[in-house]
Amino acid sequence: MSPLPATVPAIVRTRVRAAVRRRAPVSPREAQERALVLRLLSLLSQYPDEELAAHRPGLASAVAALPRSSAAAELSAFMDWFAAQEPDALARHYVETFDLRRRSSLYLTYYLHGDTRRRGMALLTLARRYRAAGWDTDGGELPDHLPVVLEFAALAGPGAGEAPLRMHRRGLELIRHALTESGSPYRHLLSALLGLLPPASDADRAAVAKLAAEGPPEEEVGLDPYGDALGAGHGAGHGHPAYGDAEFAPPSAFVPPTAAPPARAPRPADGPRCERRS
Repeated sequence: MSPLPATVPAIVRTRVRAAVRRRAPVSPREAQERALVLRLLSLLSQYPDEELAAHRPGLASAVAALPRSSAAAELSAFMDWFAAQEPDALARHYVETFDLRRRSSLYLTYYLHGDTRRRGMALLTLARRYRAAGWDTDGGELPDHLPVVLEFAALAGPGAGEAPLRMHRRGLELIRHALTESGSPYRHLLSALLGLLPPASDADRAAVAKLAAEGPPEEEVGLDPYGDALGAGHGAGHGHPAYGDAEFAPPSAFVPPTAAPPARAPRPADGPRCERRS
């Protein structure tokens, strides 16, 4: 496509480009297939406890039955590794990858807001979005935890359901970059997810590069003013120390904020309910 003429007003040029990046509406069948991919991504990005590990054969079959697509290929590559590992090795890799590395935390609002008051409001906004859609997460995990966001996208559909994913695309890009650098097979899940979203813009790529170099905003605060609204408890998970009444570690010793029992994304009727063990 040829560049837009320089005489076109900047705001019009910007909106035209955004419209070009926007994908056409999906058919009901495509929406159903997309929801299945998102639900699989939600399950596979959760902590691999004994229950999830035991359901690996069924998950592998579900992935193998997906229609051919780039997302299906990425999921298949991940399952080749996931199905072959010992359960203890899976758990260790998950903790080392997502709980102990700042740049691959699965709490999406951290990348946009850091440990600031704005993050508390972003979490509250997400929780309200879920409730407005009639979805109760049971308060088992913070609403920005990627498996939770993915399950909401699967349930609510490509429009409003996927809006939080589109909003946090830059954080997702940074997570994929970190996983690729570390050689983690979980990079395949992020690649599958990002392939479902509109293409990254030049501004997105520049923002990701800046985020990787400088990190998110810093402001050491707790989330007590939002605790009741979010339904999240205080404390530590996977052996992380609790930081008094605050949800966050100091930025210099950042660990992903945890809630009381983690990851309780709703499951499909015929699939496993996966809960990360504290």
